[in-house]
Amino acid sequence: MLIQQQLIASPVTATVDFAAPGVHHGFLRLPYSRDDAAWGSVMIPLAVISNGEGPTVLLTGANHGDEYEGPIALFDLAATIRAEEVTGRIIIVPAMNYPAFMAGTRTSPIDRGNMNRSFPGRPDGTVTQKIADYFQRVLLPMSDVVLDFHSGGKTLDFLPYCAAHVLADKRQEAQAFDLVRAFGAPYSCRMLEIDAVGMYDTAAEEMGKIFVTTELGGGGTASARTAGIAIRGCRNLLVAAGVLKGAVEPQPTQWLDMPDDDCFTFSEDAGLIRFSADLGDRVEKGQTIAMIYPTSRTGLAPVAVAARRSGLFTARHFPGLVKPGDCVAVVADEVDG
Repeated sequence: MLIQQQLIASPVTATVDFAAPGVHHGFLRLPYSRDDAAWGSVMIPLAVISNGEGPTVLLTGANHGDEYEGPIALFDLAATIRAEEVTGRIIIVPAMNYPAFMAGTRTSPIDRGNMNRSFPGRPDGTVTQKIADYFQRVLLPMSDVVLDFHSGGKTLDFLPYCAAHVLADKRQEAQAFDLVRAFGAPYSCRMLEIDAVGMYDTAAEEMGKIFVTTELGGGGTASARTAGIAIRGCRNLLVAAGVLKGAVEPQPTQWLDMPDDDCFTFSEDAGLIRFSADLGDRVEKGQTIAMIYPTSRTGLAPVAVAARRSGLFTARHFPGLVKPGDCVAVVADEVDG
């Protein structure tokens, strides 16, 4: 099936030449026939900055459309960067899942596709699968380093951290963590994914690319602080990767580790959530970190939600109501960098 997909040309075309020197702004154009435009297209903004020989760094934001620190940092970078600052090539896609970004939703309003669960994609699939396929077959192979910005969107809130994965290839892993360190977020994380199938991360790492990501806040907005972390961190990473001239601005960071599934606490009940600890608090295994109040009637006792391990309260459910299966809390270990 994969071989058959590779024989089908991608319907996505770039309006810029990836090999041309200088700064070029354009689009990834995906034909999309719909009721209001029979010969319409999805137009995904794109910038390519190329100057001389050097590595290629691919920068992406809005993999999920309700996460804004990445788009802020990347639209800012695309508007201010000059070719003479660059040695190599930078490819900037501020809003990877552009339909979701414009709708302010995690998944695409066109096909409900979650971009970060759609790899390797399909050239003859849904809109989201077609975009993923283009990244899989065109953009990732030409890249050496990938920085994919995330935050919690409308449903999660995080301590702001930059992260990479523990990998079997220790050289690849070490290079990724060097860039995490250079990014300089307030927290730096050795990350465990709870749902890695179909992820952009996995696609890049399986190609041997150096992959770095973030979780920089949440709640479906970006603060002045988290936007500033994204802007400074992106430039730091580009300098450390050898593609942008300048010096890394060192920042203090606390390293975190998520070594096992006990880092994640899930709700088994529906209701109104009241947290009894805040992000950044140190909690103990078995400690009540939240209470869930049944909402069907008054007089019912709340259900206690306990931490499954001791550590730093790193992420939490954001909306006031929860459903069974929702991730309520993430607790990480504080470790030496």
